[in-house]
Amino acid sequence: MLRRALRGLLAAPIIAALLITTAPSASAAQLTQVTNFGPNPSNLQMYLYVPNKVKPRPAVLVASHYCTGSGPAFYTNTEFARLADRYGFIVVYPSVTRASKCFDVASPQTLRHGGGSDSLGIVSMVRHVLQRNNADPNRVYATGHSSGAMMTNVLLGAYPDVFRGGAAFAGVPFACFATTNGSEWNSQCANGQLVKTPQQWGDLVRRAFPGYTGPKPRMQLWHGTNDDTLRYPNFGEAIKQWTNVAGIGQTPTSTDRPQPNWVRTRYNLGGAVQVEGISVQNGSHNFVVAGMAQYAVDFLGLSR
Repeated sequence: MLRRALRGLLAAPIIAALLITTAPSASAAQLTQVTNFGPNPSNLQMYLYVPNKVKPRPAVLVASHYCTGSGPAFYTNTEFARLADRYGFIVVYPSVTRASKCFDVASPQTLRHGGGSDSLGIVSMVRHVLQRNNADPNRVYATGHSSGAMMTNVLLGAYPDVFRGGAAFAGVPFACFATTNGSEWNSQCANGQLVKTPQQWGDLVRRAFPGYTGPKPRMQLWHGTNDDTLRYPNFGEAIKQWTNVAGIGQTPTSTDRPQPNWVRTRYNLGGAVQVEGISVQNGSHNFVVAGMAQYAVDFLGLSR
């Protein structure tokens, strides 16, 4: 089942031709592997990109790859390093070592604050950067595509004390993929058949870190209407979840079209955009194209 289900995700490397617009110059900083960065229960690899010029207290962006991908592949095939050069933030590229090359977004451990597995390993990477690179703990964010988008939801759900916001490209809500039998795949969720009330979705996040009363992460969600791998209903379910976590309603504050085939809905909290959903009309699972990363960076405040 997992092998068949992953076939749609195996196509993710085709985004390489769509995402990158210009190669880094010869004088650009290089991606480096970091070892011994802290607790790492699932043996993730850590790759780090620090631009030649960073801000005095740089922000940190975790950029998580798709299934079958890797940290170096996501570095090469996306715009985030180039945008880091422009705006002076640091990018962490986690890399899965298990056979599927998919992030663990399903186990009870990864879905619980301090529970273990991939989410804890990634938090260790962040803490390492905060300590070694004088980065700003109040400006830590996550993004990713497909499996990486699902991990983005996991990180914001289980570690709201670490991540202030995220941008998830073609993912599913936090805990939608939850399993207890060791499986990496949840067909009901992937097929868009797991439907809950906003309260139920929000409760899943709140139970991941009981007693947490700090700031709620901001979330930007992207999904193609023709996604046949992680189907489009997951987009609406994720909006339900993150608006409920923020304590705001389901009615958009505003709706517009930044591009002809995009419909963007925004949900404000205290006059600022807390949740943003961008529906890509006729977009497939691999809808991501050049320029979308800039929208994500702008939403997260990394361009300021």
